Amino acid sequence: MSLTHRIDDDACYRALCAHDARFDGRFFTAVTSTGIYCRPVCRVRTPRRENCRFFEHAAQAEHAGFRPCLRCRPELAPLERHWSTEDASAILAQQATRWLDDPQHWQDDDAAPVSERLAARLGVSDRHLRRVFEERLGVSPLQYLLTRKLLTAKQLLADTGLPITQIALASGFASVRRFNAAFLEHYRLNPTQLRRESVRVETDAGTPVRLGYRPPYDVAATLAFFRQRMIESVAFLDGTLRLGQTLRMDMAGRTHTGWLLATFDEERHQLVLRVSDSLREVLPQVIHRLRAALDLDADPGAINAVLHSAFPHGDGLRVPGALDGFELAVRAVLGQQITVAAARTLAQRLVNRFGEPIDTPFAPLTRLFPTPAALAQAEGDALGQLGIVKQRQAAIVALARGVAEQGLVLNGSADVPATLAALKAMPGIGDWTAQYIAMRALRWPDAFPAGDVALHKAMGVQGLKQPAREAEALSLAWKPWRSYAVVRAWAAGQVSSGVQA
Repeated sequence: MSLTHRIDDDACYRALCAHDARFDGRFFTAVTSTGIYCRPVCRVRTPRRENCRFFEHAAQAEHAGFRPCLRCRPELAPLERHWSTEDASAILAQQATRWLDDPQHWQDDDAAPVSERLAARLGVSDRHLRRVFEERLGVSPLQYLLTRKLLTAKQLLADTGLPITQIALASGFASVRRFNAAFLEHYRLNPTQLRRESVRVETDAGTPVRLGYRPPYDVAATLAFFRQRMIESVAFLDGTLRLGQTLRMDMAGRTHTGWLLATFDEERHQLVLRVSDSLREVLPQVIHRLRAALDLDADPGAINAVLHSAFPHGDGLRVPGALDGFELAVRAVLGQQITVAAARTLAQRLVNRFGEPIDTPFAPLTRLFPTPAALAQAEGDALGQLGIVKQRQAAIVALARGVAEQGLVLNGSADVPATLAALKAMPGIGDWTAQYIAMRALRWPDAFPAGDVALHKAMGVQGLKQPAREAEALSLAWKPWRSYAVVRAWAAGQVSSGVQA
């Protein structure tokens, strides 16, 4: 049975009538009389119940022959996640969709190589992967991927002034011809027609795009978390819910550097993102990273169903991520067993010593975080002069070499068990730091640093003989959302974590 049949159609219709933003991206409504599918937040006149079909994924609606609404724009909806820790096929589908959602893997528009690379990465046959997709999602991996590419292209056409050739390539199509053919076949519009029907907001401060999220979202708590850990010259936060940061991205053998500015629009449950012109070629990748860093795809409904009784005041808390997983990992090492302020001081020294300068229109943004290559070659004396002790020097160099030379992946598409094992094999990195990196950089919702002293206090096990074991046992009730439980436990205990990254 496909996921198309696992949702409650009547509940979906009630949410549609209420334009309930909590269900944004959790389902899409296809209207048989128009051939269009919409988000539940769409403000057009609600269709009659008998004219509605409900799908859990945009790919399902498009596979059934519906095209996306030009008004509510399904491409703005947060992604849907079905997390499981027990069902093997569900776990495989989760891993596969996470990989396909990452634009850095959209390198080839030739369908077979992408599918084969994914199957090989997951350790299964291409045939088995297709079978799992049909069972769990009702579409093939390639149909899912094509929808992601087309919706990405649709957003770039609507929100930016990028040339169509550049949009085609940025969206993962090997040629404009293939892009135009796929767009016309699925949307019954050519890209130029869609662009004429869109209204773009012009700005002199970069290219703007909008990103949706599901409420509740405790924006103040998320920004406070980042503010406490902010490195001057790399990032800034002002009083208007604006977060600015410099960014380096290595894609397809090329390095892109620039800046981004993210502003929360809480009334519309959206984030307005602006990026520098130097990052426009990799805009889909920037969007993907920012969604992960601010946890915009979290599903509070599913999370709170498990955690609300234990943490009734944490419904809007998210797990803060990172735009750069390597930066997060280095800062996790720097912050082991010291205060937030001390950890931030060490990170600032590292940036001042090894970070490259960059020109931006924002006075607070003047440097990039050091590259893995730069830190891989850092000598002990250079790091020691910054106040970094030898054990952490070794860990930082090992991390840098792992990323620069051995392909260590520190983002949401990583193989979590393999990455945890690789991290714990490095000098100076134990289970706590590895779990913390998994929680924030790998975006793993079930990470749990069982040895954290702050968690022991919040969970009431700090005086027991084996507090880590007791904490681990208690945490099983929170699976598969233990990363969110950790953030809520810290907030409830009003204490900081043992690793001050």
